[in-house]
Amino acid sequence: MLKLRIITALCLIPVVLGAIFLLPLPFFALFATAVYLLAGREWGRFIDTGKSNAVMVFLALVLVALMASVPIEQIWAEGLHGWIAMVLNAGAVWWLCAVPLVLGYPASAGLWQSRPWLKALFALLSLVPFFWSLLVLRSYHYEQDPYYGAWLLLFVMALVWAADTGAYFAGKTLGKHKLCPRVSPGKTMEGMVGGLIAACLLALTVTFAVELPVGQRNAVLLASVVAVLASVLGDLVESMFKREAGLKDSGNILPGHGGMMDRIDSLTAALPIFIVVYQLAGQS
Repeated sequence: MLKLRIITALCLIPVVLGAIFLLPLPFFALFATAVYLLAGREWGRFIDTGKSNAVMVFLALVLVALMASVPIEQIWAEGLHGWIAMVLNAGAVWWLCAVPLVLGYPASAGLWQSRPWLKALFALLSLVPFFWSLLVLRSYHYEQDPYYGAWLLLFVMALVWAADTGAYFAGKTLGKHKLCPRVSPGKTMEGMVGGLIAACLLALTVTFAVELPVGQRNAVLLASVVAVLASVLGDLVESMFKREAGLKDSGNILPGHGGMMDRIDSLTAALPIFIVVYQLAGQS
C-alpha cells in the first residue's frame, strides 16, 4: 500500500504543478472545475450513496450560476469581487460552525444526519469557497505577473503539506494525547503542534526570503497560522462525515490515497480561510 501511495503521489505532483504553472487562467479554471465536480460527487456519498450524481449536478449548477455572474477576468476588478468575497466569508463562517460539530460528535450528528438538505448545504459551503479560493489565489496580480498567483497558491498548499508531514512525524514519535478520538483516533495533540511548527518554519522562511514589507509579512504569517489550524479542521470534518456514512475513503479514484476529498479535505478549509484572514488583516 505504501508503494502504491508513493507511485500515485509521484504521478500527481507533476500534474498539479503543471496545472498551476503551465495552464492559462481559463484552462486552470477548467482544471479546478474538474476537481470540484469529482469532490462534489464524493460528497454525495456522505449524504446518500445512491444520490452522489444528483449532488454533483446540484453543485455544478450552483457553480455555473456563480461563474456566469462573475467572469474570471473580473475576480480582481478593483479589489476582490464583492460576490466572491461574500462566498469566501460564508465559507469561513461555515468552518467556524463546524468546530462545535466536530467537538460534539457523535451527539452533534443528531442535528444533521437525518437532514440531507443540511448536509447538501455543508457540501456547498465546503466546496464552492474552495473552488473560488483556487481562482482567487491563482489570479492574484495576474496581469502584472502571470506566475505571481501560481507561487502564492503553491505557498498556501505547501503550508498544508508541511503541516501534514510535520504532524505525521511528530505524532509517530511524540504522540500521546488524542486530538479528537471520536472522529479520528489516529490524530494527536502533539502531531497537530508538530505540524503547526513545520508550517510556521516554512512561512517564516518564505516571507523573509522574498523580503516582504513588515505589515504584509505579519498578515501572511497570521493567515498562515490560522489556515494551518483550519486545515486540521477540514480533515476532521471529512473524517466525521465519512465515519457517519460508514465509509473508509471518500472514493477510489486515487490508488492508495482513496478519493479526491481524501486529498483536498484540508485544503477546502485552509485556502478560503487564508484569504479571509489576509483580507481582514488589511491587505489586498
